[in-house]
Amino acid sequence: MKKIASLLFVTALFFTACTGSQGPPGPPGPPGNTGTPGSDGNIIASSAFEIDVTFNADNNYSYIEDYGFEVLESDVTLVYRLWTNSDESTAWRLLPQTVTFTTGKNLTYNFDFTQTDVRFFLDGTVDFSILPAQWTANQVFRVVVIPADNVGVDFSNINEVMQSYHIENFEMK
Repeated sequence: MKKIASLLFVTALFFTACTGSQGPPGPPGPPGNTGTPGSDGNIIASSAFEIDVTFNADNNYSYIEDYGFEVLESDVTLVYRLWTNSDESTAWRLLPQTVTFTTGKNLTYNFDFTQTDVRFFLDGTVDFSILPAQWTANQVFRVVVIPADNVGVDFSNINEVMQSYHIENFEMK
């Protein structure tokens, strides 16, 4: 019995000796990430620009533009085309976008990108050389380069992308 009492006394003494006054609070940590770009306390600003492209036989219905800023290997490029709706309102549509004509032929506005440039090009089954200028001349595109580790944004909605990545305007190239 003396051994049990001694053991309880030593245990009680040990736990009593481990308590003390609370130390000063540490520095605050960054806010938690809620899945929205920039919500971890860092401002994420994407690089972006706007460009007017004319597709023709001379450029093989393709156009390459250098970014003019650093693009990391993990970054992703998005391209939107200025689209006029039937009621003459405008909208931005994420590429690729396909138009099907009454003839059954189609035209696709598409793009690809590297770490140094973005290429805009026409694709499809229609003969590009007979397309009216409304489909080939002065096509306006917006290019947005986004860090690949950021998710949770509806990339098909250019307004949401602009808001999420703090894009206030597009430099015209």
